Amino acid sequence: MCPKTSKTTPLLLIGGICFVIVLVGITGITLINNINLSNIIRLNEKVASDSVSNNENQIKELNYVNNHPRNVYLKLNASSRHDEDDEQMQKEQEQLELPKISAVIGGSKPKVEDNQVKESSEAISPSSSTFSSHSSAGELTSTPSGGDAPSSSTVSVTAPPLPFGGVKYNQSSGLIDYEKRNQVVKMMEHAWHNYKLYAWGKNELRPLSQRPHSASIFGSYDLGATIVDGLDTLYIMGLEKEYREGRDWIERKFSLDNISAELSVFETNIRFVGGMLTLYAFTGDPLYKEKAQHVADKLLPAFQTPTGIPYALVNTKTGVAKNYGWASGGSSILSEFGTLHLEFAYLSDITGNPLYRERVQTIRQVLKEIEKPKGLYPNFLNPKTGKWGQLHMSLGALGDSYYEYLLKAWLQSGQTDEEAREMFDEAMLAILDKMVRTSPGGLTYVSDLKFDRLEHKMDHLACFSGGLFALGAATRQNDYTDKYMEVGKGITNTCHESYIRAPTQLGPEAFRFSEAVEARALRSQEKYYILRPETFESYFVLWRLTHDQKYRDWGWEAVLALEKHCRTAHGYCGLRNVYQQEPQKDDVQQSFFLAETLKYLYLLFSDDSVLPLDEWVFNTEAHPLPIKGANAYYRQAPVTLPVSNAS
Repeated sequence: MCPKTSKTTPLLLIGGICFVIVLVGITGITLINNINLSNIIRLNEKVASDSVSNNENQIKELNYVNNHPRNVYLKLNASSRHDEDDEQMQKEQEQLELPKISAVIGGSKPKVEDNQVKESSEAISPSSSTFSSHSSAGELTSTPSGGDAPSSSTVSVTAPPLPFGGVKYNQSSGLIDYEKRNQVVKMMEHAWHNYKLYAWGKNELRPLSQRPHSASIFGSYDLGATIVDGLDTLYIMGLEKEYREGRDWIERKFSLDNISAELSVFETNIRFVGGMLTLYAFTGDPLYKEKAQHVADKLLPAFQTPTGIPYALVNTKTGVAKNYGWASGGSSILSEFGTLHLEFAYLSDITGNPLYRERVQTIRQVLKEIEKPKGLYPNFLNPKTGKWGQLHMSLGALGDSYYEYLLKAWLQSGQTDEEAREMFDEAMLAILDKMVRTSPGGLTYVSDLKFDRLEHKMDHLACFSGGLFALGAATRQNDYTDKYMEVGKGITNTCHESYIRAPTQLGPEAFRFSEAVEARALRSQEKYYILRPETFESYFVLWRLTHDQKYRDWGWEAVLALEKHCRTAHGYCGLRNVYQQEPQKDDVQQSFFLAETLKYLYLLFSDDSVLPLDEWVFNTEAHPLPIKGANAYYRQAPVTLPVSNAS
C-alpha cells in the first residue's frame, strides 16, 4: 500500500504550478500594459511634436507671403475694418501704409527714410507673429516727417525675408505665363543638379566631360562661382532645397583667405560681392553681408594707385595688383573699374563703413573731371598717369557696363545721385550722335569706334543697351526720352534679328553691317555663343515697360533654341558656330547662365510684382539690389550720430 502523503503530493505540485502560471500571467499583463502605456505616451508626444512642426511649417509658408511689408499692411488694414468705422479705418491706414510707388517708374515717389531699415543681429527664424518674425531682416519704422528719431509710440514693422519664389502679391493681374516659366525652372534644376553632381564647390561645370571647368576666369580654386552666382536665382524661383544646399556650402567652405591667385577685380565684384549682397537684401541673413565684406576687403589693395583707378587683377593673399599686359600700355579697362559703384556703395550703407563708397566715388570724380574726346569715353585709362590709352570706344566689350552703372547708380540712390544721371545722359547723347547708326535694311545698331572710324560691328555684349536706353527713357521725362525709347526698341529688335538669322536661332558673339550683310558674324572668332544673357535682358526690360507680347515670344524662341542646341544630358554648353545646323558644343556651363540667362528668362514670364523695376536695380551680373528709399529690403545699417556734450 502506498502511504497517504503520496496522494497529496501531486495536488500540491499542480497547485503550485497553477499559482506560478497565474503570477506570471499577472506580471506579464502588467508589463505589457506598462509598455503599451509608454508607447502611447511616446506616440502622443510625437504627434504633438509633429503637429507643432507642421504648424510651424504652415506659419513659415504663410509668413513668406504675409510678412512681405505690403501684405503686412494689407492684413493690418483688413483686420481693423471689423472694429473701426470707415473714417477711423482710413485714418489708421494713412498712418500705417507704406510709401506708395508711382506706377510710372520715373514718377515722383515718397521716400522711405534712409534709416528706416535697421539691422538686428538676431538669427532669422520664422515665428507665428506677423510682427516679430525674421527679426534679423531689418526693421521698417515710421519716422516723423522732420526726420527725428522714432518715439516710443512709433509703429514698427519687421521686414521679413523676401518670399521664396519672389514677391507674388499681385497674381490676379494674370501676367504670369506658368507653362513657359516652369520650363525655365526645369532648365535651372537641370543645370544646378548636374553642377552639384560633377563639379560641386568648383567654379563651373564641363557638361560633356562631366568634370569641373578648371580653365575658367577663377581658375582651379574651389571658389564655388556657380553656387554664389546662381543662388539668388534659386531663391527667386522658389527652389528652397537647392538654395539651402548652396547656403550651407557658403557658410562652411567659402573663403578667400588661403587663395593665392590673381583674381579679376571686376568679375569677383559683380559675381561674388554682388551675389552676396543680393542674398543679404533678400534674406537679412548676416552671413551674406559678412562674406560680401570679406571679398570686397580682398579687392581693396587694387585701388592703391596714384589716381585711385584700380588695377584689373589682385592677388587676394599677397595684395599685389596689376593690369593685363595686353591692355593698351598698362591701362585699366573702363568697363571693369567703372562697374564697381552699385556694389561698393550698397556695401557701405549696410555695414556703416564709408570706405567702400569713398573708393568708387574717387573713380567717379576722375571720370567726371577728365577731358573726354568728343564727349566719349575711351575704353582704356592709365591708373598711374590718369590719361586715356588707345582711343577705342564701345558700348560692348571693354566699355559696356560703365554706362549701365551710371544710370543704375542714380536709380539705386532713389534718384538722388544727380551727378550719375547727368553723366549718363551726357554719355548717351555722345554715343547716339557718334556711334548709333541705322543699316540699309533699317536695323538700329551701336557700332564700335576706333580712332574716329566706325567699325560697323556690334558685340552681343552690347545687346543689353536696348534695355538700358529704354530704362533711361522710362525713368525720366526730358528732351531725350522719346529718342532713348526708340533706340532701345530698335537695338533690341536688331539683336533678335541676329538670333533668327542663324540656323540655331541663337546669336553670335559679334555681328556686322554692310551693304551685303546685316546682323551677321563674318569672322570665325565671332560666330560662337557662350550662353550669354544680354539679349534676354533687353527682352525682359522692354516687356516690363511695354507689355508688348513680342518680347515674350522672342524669349520663348530662345528657350526652345537653348533646349535644342545647348542642352546635354549633364547640363548646358555654349556653341562654337551658331551658323551650323548641328553645331559643336564648347563643353562649358558658364556660371552666368544660372545667374543671368535663366533669371532674365524666368522674370520675363513672371508677374511684374516679382522684383519690380521701381524697387530693384540689377547689377551687370543680374543680381538685384534694392533701391534706397523705395524698398524695405534696403536694410541700411543704423547711422550712429555723435553724442552732444552740450548741457
